[in-house]
Amino acid sequence: MTVRRRVLVTGRVQGVGFRYAVLERARMRGVAGWVRNLPTGQVEAAFEGDPSAVEALVDYCGRGPLGASVRDIQVTDVTPTGETGFSAG
Repeated sequence: MTVRRRVLVTGRVQGVGFRYAVLERARMRGVAGWVRNLPTGQVEAAFEGDPSAVEALVDYCGRGPLGASVRDIQVTDVTPTGETGFSAG
């Protein structure tokens, strides 16, 4: 079974290595998708893959790397697209 989740993270999440920490964890877990900074100061991501691996990434986004301060995380279930690979934009 494959799931896909869209995540929107608010707080001090830019300029602290958030995207690259997510990228590394996604690749280690074999999760597809992407992560990017938004002009609003938020970080947005999409994770697709095994449910437990996707949930681990969603949980990580709720904490972030050292130096991040996550205020809020919004998670939305979306239809898997068959995406492969993971990128940080």
